[in-house]
Amino acid sequence: HCLSVRAVCQREIDCDRGNGYSWKITLLRNYRKSKVKQEWLSGKYSNIPSQNSLPEKSMYPMDVDTWGEILEAELER
Repeated sequence: HCLSVRAVCQREIDCDRGNGYSWKITLLRNYRKSKVKQEWLSGKYSNIPSQNSLPEKSMYPMDVDTWGEILEAELER
């Protein structure tokens, strides 16, 4: 699980590990975020007509850099 989360959230994982968090804590801190981020990066929400159409679990608190990655991926589609 740790490697699959790191594949999507490398910056976040490296930061947590650099701050001394164990792999278990790092995984707990980033697992849900990686799932949501992967859905956004894959284009799952590219053609949503309005915010009311977004599934309940499509959002998660993410930093500016993460949203930047998502927007760049969207622009490339």
